[in-house]
Amino acid sequence: MLAIAIVLATVAVGEIAAKRIVVPKMYMFGFAASFNDTIVHFTDVQEVEAAWVDSKSDFLLGRESYSLQLKQYLGRKENLPYRTCTIVYHLDREKLEKKYVKMKKLYTHSKDGKPHFDVRYLNASDFRFEAVDMRQEMEEVEPEVSE
Repeated sequence: MLAIAIVLATVAVGEIAAKRIVVPKMYMFGFAASFNDTIVHFTDVQEVEAAWVDSKSDFLLGRESYSLQLKQYLGRKENLPYRTCTIVYHLDREKLEKKYVKMKKLYTHSKDGKPHFDVRYLNASDFRFEAVDMRQEMEEVEPEVSE
């Protein structure tokens, strides 16, 4: 019983200690694909200023908003509205670039030497991630008081 109480106390303290903070720089790239064709898109590795993260895990907050930015761009500018988009991020640019090279290799190199994907690149002049402001999502909603 004491062990359970200690575990619960540790979890509660851990949750309190984690804060949502703004980091000066976050690095990310986007990836988009579809189950209906072989076209895949990669953005450049980009620096995004003032990104919100969980202070304990460095987990990027608002990831779905960054993915949505890429999805909307591809729908409007490339006429490819039904892409599944994701982002890959890291606080360290070099570590992210290693992930970028590894992921790109999955789509550009095949064992049989034949191209299986139509890989397209979006450079920063074509598409740029905009920082997502998480302040509004973090505000606590005041409970309504009924009279």
